Amino acid sequence: MTDERVEGPSTSLADERAERLMEVFDLVGPLYRRVHRKVEQGMPAEGLSVGVRAVLDLLRAQGPMTVPQMGRARALSRQFVQRMVNDAARHGLVVDVANPAHRRSSLIRLTEEGRAAIGAVRARELALLRQVDGGLTMTDVDACLRVLGALHTLFHDIDVP
Repeated sequence: MTDERVEGPSTSLADERAERLMEVFDLVGPLYRRVHRKVEQGMPAEGLSVGVRAVLDLLRAQGPMTVPQMGRARALSRQFVQRMVNDAARHGLVVDVANPAHRRSSLIRLTEEGRAAIGAVRARELALLRQVDGGLTMTDVDACLRVLGALHTLFHDIDVP
């Protein structure tokens, strides 16, 4: 698909695209906060905070990781991830195991209880997301992922304290 707009003297295609991308940020911030609240509302069933949910889901998807690896993967501070890992460990959802690549930085892995908890959370979230309609096609979803991926790449080098 090509963009057939002709550049005018005062607005370039790049300027117009940049303005439209600002609209993406205007939607993503409030959407993120609303989803965060919705996830928190459902968490009492599993006893998870949103932060612990994020750690469990990352471990589900990536397998055992160190705390610094998790922080980098989700652009979260190592200290925040450590607090979430400690909370998950107190609930028996994760355990630390020896890391053959680094003696002082253990790997964190899901327990069976952790796998079951994140499975239940994801099943509930997927049921909710199945309600999305609006005439969206897989092509639309793919385009959304491509746009958000490009924005993620643009800001990938920003450090999170």
